[in-house]
Amino acid sequence: MYEVKAIVRLDRQEDVIAALHAVPDLPGLTISMVEGVGRRHADAVLEPVDFGRATMAKIEIVVGEDRLSQVLDAVTRSARTGRHGDGKVFVLRVERALRLRTGETDLNALQ
Repeated sequence: MYEVKAIVRLDRQEDVIAALHAVPDLPGLTISMVEGVGRRHADAVLEPVDFGRATMAKIEIVVGEDRLSQVLDAVTRSARTGRHGDGKVFVLRVERALRLRTGETDLNALQ
């Protein structure tokens, strides 16, 4: 199993959610509003680079290996604008999952 954490522009959030909903048999996802601090890109090469704050949406989802490439493709297609600040996607291995209500584990806990 893998956890996909996508940090995207607020104005792309709904498009990303819609693209993920189009992936068959996808489990639920978690959405958070987050604030990041990152480098602002200078217009001219000689201008100093400073840091700025940005409010972004963080979309987290845990999927099996069979859905990972579809999820990454959906996020990439729907979040990318080609401008600085489009965001980042992180993929992490998940060792274990547990559904508290039923005790189901791993992929069964995601359904």
